[in-house]
Amino acid sequence: MTTGTVLDAVIQLCRDTGMTTLFGNPGSTELRMFRDWPDDFTYVLGLQESVAVAMAAGHALGTERAALVSLHSAGGVGHALGAVFNAYRDRVPLVVMAGQQSRSLIQLRPFLGADEPAQFPRPYVKYSRQPDRAADVPAVLAEAHRIAMSHPRGPVFVSIPEDDWDQPAPPVEPRAVHGAFTADAGALSALAARLDARERPALVIGPGVDDENAFGEVRTLAERTLAAVWISPMSGRSGFPESHPLFQGFLPPAADRLMACLEPYDLVVALGAPLFTYHFHTQSPPLPARTELFHLDCDPQQAAWLPTGTSIVTTLKPALGKLAALVEQSDREPPPIRRPPTPTHPSALDGITPELVLDLLQERMPRDRVLVEEAPSHREALHARVRIDREGGFLTTGSGALGWGLPLAVGRALADRRRVVCVVGDGSALYSVQALWTAARHRVPVTYVLLDNGGYAAVRALGRRIDIAPVPGTDIGDVDFAALAAGFGCPAAHVEQPAELPAALDRALAHGDGDGPFLLHVRVTGTEDAPHSRDR
Repeated sequence: MTTGTVLDAVIQLCRDTGMTTLFGNPGSTELRMFRDWPDDFTYVLGLQESVAVAMAAGHALGTERAALVSLHSAGGVGHALGAVFNAYRDRVPLVVMAGQQSRSLIQLRPFLGADEPAQFPRPYVKYSRQPDRAADVPAVLAEAHRIAMSHPRGPVFVSIPEDDWDQPAPPVEPRAVHGAFTADAGALSALAARLDARERPALVIGPGVDDENAFGEVRTLAERTLAAVWISPMSGRSGFPESHPLFQGFLPPAADRLMACLEPYDLVVALGAPLFTYHFHTQSPPLPARTELFHLDCDPQQAAWLPTGTSIVTTLKPALGKLAALVEQSDREPPPIRRPPTPTHPSALDGITPELVLDLLQERMPRDRVLVEEAPSHREALHARVRIDREGGFLTTGSGALGWGLPLAVGRALADRRRVVCVVGDGSALYSVQALWTAARHRVPVTYVLLDNGGYAAVRALGRRIDIAPVPGTDIGDVDFAALAAGFGCPAAHVEQPAELPAALDRALAHGDGDGPFLLHVRVTGTEDAPHSRDR
């Protein structure tokens, strides 16, 4: 086995694992990594490190492989941590490398040096190390990659001193790890018996279903049991076709409202969902006393902290396939069909409401498009009015650190070069507006529909909920997003009148996959009553 440099071994490892697109923001401690940069690698520049991480996350979700990220020393890691937090909570596999000052300087507390670098991103990474020797860097990165891709997936972190890249190191042999594991057969049989015996079961679909490509298995289970189907609170993914007659809606992140939604059911089966994700404090028990809970998920820590019910630790796809084969075809009465709200019409409005935008989007957006959302004030309206029916068709953050959606859409579109539609709020966009530069530079096929309500309306609504009004620091207003986008090289348009919106939205959605990004800036009214939206 021929020994080359650390750089040689890492480049080959990245080829072997499919990580040939690198998202980052370079600095002095990463320069040696770029010596003789290979032609088959693509460097995607983010103009701020959190943007780079979120773009990498979108790419990972689109390719279903870990994405590679390069951050600049301690400062870059600090900038990126909000996005790393989202990736951890949303189970996105990322291999994050950070430059460190040279080993000979570390003891001298040098400029740009990271003190205790392995501790810096914890607890929001699955694995974190600075290798003890330069020769260990390739093997540590290989181990990190395997951990990132093992269920539950998530980000990992490796700090690399800048003088390590030129040191000798052996190559890393490619390895395969098959990470699916299935629940005990007795546990699945007991659950199947409960599903057959109970009168009114419900399934709660979490992001784990989409993460494990178990869309078809869940649909089969729902149709065999005729169970009501809900999406878990604050879910960052889809997981069930929303036009299906068994689909009931989206559970709220408040204990009293969640319990009210689940009160009709005598059995609830949560799939890849923590279920009890609350944003508002209420004095309410987790579930009605007569409702039995089963919880299936690949994360043993999540199973351990759940406050009630029976947890089965398993990856979902094989377990759901077995469970669907075990249950009998039910003849119970199906749940009532969910009725969509009445569409709004431009002629009835003085200004553009979010509901009008979303109704028009539902009519016009091709069903094969991926929808990315980060508009906290309008998420409930979006869920009520825009139906997602395809696997992997909806992405947002279930974690709440803003600035995720705009760059996430860039990375997701880069994954397969098919047009993505991103609904983003003005407050969210301003956290990561630099991503428009990357979208324009790489001609990324994203259509942004930017809903501008003049500030952090979700925070204002939360303030009113707890009798605090006005809330300082929640007004923005007067940002010309179309001009801002044009300054980054992204074509844009602005619309304020309801009668002009249908044609403007048609133009925005008509861009082909090879036409690059487009931003439609929409000034919206009627956004002050969003009592159950996320805060910032």
